[in-house]
Amino acid sequence: MEKVDFKKELKQLYKPSAKEISVVEVPAMNFLLVDGEGAPGSAQYGEAVSALFSIAYALKFMVKKGKGVDYGVMPLEGLWWMDDMAKFGADNESKKKWKWTALIMQPKYVTAEDFKAAVEQTKKKKDLPALQKVRFESFKEGPSAQIMYVGPFADEGPTIQKIHAHIKAGGHQLSGKHHEIYLNDPSKTAPEKLKTVIRQPMS
Repeated sequence: MEKVDFKKELKQLYKPSAKEISVVEVPAMNFLLVDGEGAPGSAQYGEAVSALFSIAYALKFMVKKGKGVDYGVMPLEGLWWMDDMAKFGADNESKKKWKWTALIMQPKYVTAEDFKAAVEQTKKKKDLPALQKVRFESFKEGPSAQIMYVGPFADEGPTIQKIHAHIKAGGHQLSGKHHEIYLNDPSKTAPEKLKTVIRQPMS
């Protein structure tokens, strides 16, 4: 049985420094994705996350049994944006107007056929409202600035603005959507200890 730790293999993408902003080249990778609108704590967002993890675990066990590869399910990620990105991250009230894509990276062993089979398998076991909204697609960000943020989600604003300022100071422009990677389970981790990769693609 082959065991793979993708967070370790992709350390530059999933474990950046918390002390300084780094610039990385983010390659094309496959993801499970669901789109929505509203604050992170909304019912719609919760339904999306439940559907994503249910399919992600179904795929993990499918690959382990059928292909002899054991890997850990990757962390939840989120793309966040507003129609007016100048106001993005300015205050907590603006989060109600955020649009988002919740996603979980899938390893190279997972195919489109595996995804379809996992959806059908999950559908038989659970009644999940967002199940049919999940899609399987390749996603590439390219050059991006990122940092590890430690603390409550509500206090991310200054760090987001810091990354934006860093990008512009280097003569670049924001490109693509604000990206967060959640390395802890917020229901089991104290807010001040939450680790979140905050990333912003640039051009």
